[in-house]
Amino acid sequence: MKCLSVVLCLVFTFSPGSTQEDDGPYKGKFLGKLNSYHHQVSGDVYAVDEYTLLLKSFSYDGNGADTFFWAGAANRPGPQGFIVTDEHGKTNVLDRYFNKDFTLTLPDQKKITDIKWFAIYDIWSQNTFGDIYIPEEFEPPTKQRISQLISKKNSISSDVVEILDAKRIQLKDFIYDGKAKEAYFWVGVGPQPASKGFKVPDEYGYLDPLRQYKNETIIVEIPGDLTIFDLDWFSVFDLATHENLGSILIPEALNVPPSLIKIIPHKNDLPNCVQLHKDLQVSWEIFGPAVTIQLAGQVGEDEYMAFGLSGSPDSSQMIGSDVAVSYIDGYRGFATDYNITALSPCVKVLGQYKGVCKDDMVGGQDTNQMNTAVRENGINIITYRRQLISPDHGDKEYPTDAPAYIVWAIGKLDQNKEPAFHDYYPKHDIKIEFMPKEPIKTCFSFTKTEEIVQEPWPKGQIYDRTIRVFNAYIGPSGGKRAYQAITKHTTAGVSWYINGLMAPELWLRRGLTYGFRVFGGNNPHSAEYYHPLIITDDPYGGFDKLTEEQQSKIRVLAGVEYTRRGPRATVTGPLCVSSHKPTEDRRLDDTFLNFKKLNRTLITTCESGDPGILEITPNSSWPDTVYYNSFTQSNMGWKIHIVDTYSQRNEAPQIFITLNVISTILLAFCVKQFL
Repeated sequence: MKCLSVVLCLVFTFSPGSTQEDDGPYKGKFLGKLNSYHHQVSGDVYAVDEYTLLLKSFSYDGNGADTFFWAGAANRPGPQGFIVTDEHGKTNVLDRYFNKDFTLTLPDQKKITDIKWFAIYDIWSQNTFGDIYIPEEFEPPTKQRISQLISKKNSISSDVVEILDAKRIQLKDFIYDGKAKEAYFWVGVGPQPASKGFKVPDEYGYLDPLRQYKNETIIVEIPGDLTIFDLDWFSVFDLATHENLGSILIPEALNVPPSLIKIIPHKNDLPNCVQLHKDLQVSWEIFGPAVTIQLAGQVGEDEYMAFGLSGSPDSSQMIGSDVAVSYIDGYRGFATDYNITALSPCVKVLGQYKGVCKDDMVGGQDTNQMNTAVRENGINIITYRRQLISPDHGDKEYPTDAPAYIVWAIGKLDQNKEPAFHDYYPKHDIKIEFMPKEPIKTCFSFTKTEEIVQEPWPKGQIYDRTIRVFNAYIGPSGGKRAYQAITKHTTAGVSWYINGLMAPELWLRRGLTYGFRVFGGNNPHSAEYYHPLIITDDPYGGFDKLTEEQQSKIRVLAGVEYTRRGPRATVTGPLCVSSHKPTEDRRLDDTFLNFKKLNRTLITTCESGDPGILEITPNSSWPDTVYYNSFTQSNMGWKIHIVDTYSQRNEAPQIFITLNVISTILLAFCVKQFL
């Protein structure tokens, strides 16, 4: 059994030269100290993996004439070697170093086992200023394959499990039926898995009970400060029944690479702390008639954190919830009181505001008192205070005698610093006891990896001179690779689908007449599904939400008329909406390679009735670029290019004629079923 002491866990069973030199974080396999001959060369050398060396506390006075990092396979350092690029990937003559830590990668896919020595070498004088020799039969750290996940229940299985580095475990072809009540990835110490352990976030950082997996290859990260050397086992564990559903034992002293994941410690000043997601935690303290709440999240500068009491006493429910939306704008922090009446950004419905709206917009008052706000190491830390029993009738009471269901979310702020549809949110119920007998402490340190920017989905484009009629209906806007990545806008959660494509760019010719068959919903009482189609020169839309001054700066080209009571939409139609199946999780939309694959999983339902018809004939007064959007909601549509001739288009065509025709036929058939 391993001890949780890092000191004991980091002692290897290799030769004495292979142990780590100090008691700090695991750095790899210790090769030794540089032999120093000239120019004050010193430092420790570690093998990070098969191709990479780590120089720790490296020093060199920089006075060599033509000095480089140098390696070779000869018996001793000399001209028969090759340059190893510096920490910046350059082959420049070495400058002065003083107590620096950095990694060096051998060139041309050469491995550490291909060389016999590494040196600081001066080519002009052919002098070695410092060196270290690679022991024979040296085994550099590399990923380690261990046994398969041993199944106990719930159809759990996997191929061989791989320990990729000190903090990451890869499960290949992982299967789990998703039927256990509270199954989590779970790690700990001891001879076998037990309820005393640590919850491991899933591959997306969620701490929800595990979903169903069907032959999926996933990578999970050991949380906080823990590493593989602190653990004896990895398990799928059901906390509801205290059963081990499937597990593996972790061998001692694995020769794996150190993790490149950066640990960002965060001190919680309040006595209670619950980790809500790998990148979000909430701390609190009740004192007298008030509760102090601190949200700490690893979020972008343009993102918000939302936390509050559920809209239902029996589950975690967004609708009806009372939340604080927290963010930092420059040097100023906000923890604004919001009321959620619909799953959409705040919109005006028959003169009243519905959706995710500030309390003071729906007849209430903002009762949150801002305390402190700071951004450190990419983490927003926002502390605010509010009364347990608020004077605002729209606020919920924080209970002190029983647990309460809560909700949370992380998402982007739109162009008006309002919360757009959330990117991260829980799918399961979460309870918190705000007045526990003993302090609650489930938080762990934040971790940061080098972000892998996923490629946006190919953008939809309709460039077809034969198409004069477009079907416009509503569908989900996808994840971060979809509408957000293509338009660089935030999302309302839904977007316009035109002829079966998500918010495509359209090419229309001046002088020709086009018709849009609008299926955006005609119930003005609905905050989520009332979307008259409009065309303006404003890229964002949501014309009805704007002030008179803002509206006056926008040129309306179609879909709006002005009355004594103000602007009014002219074209509405019955609702046709594509949506996820009840068994699907929209948080996983980014796992699809493109929109076409997502679209195949959606179901489309249509209300009865004839579509609204928006007819336009672009002329010479129209700008070259206009935008179709929703009258009520912003960030749902995209560009229309107005051209004099179709030969003006410079981009390589991405035409989806077949998909357009098929989608038009299917949508028409769907509508006819309800007539």
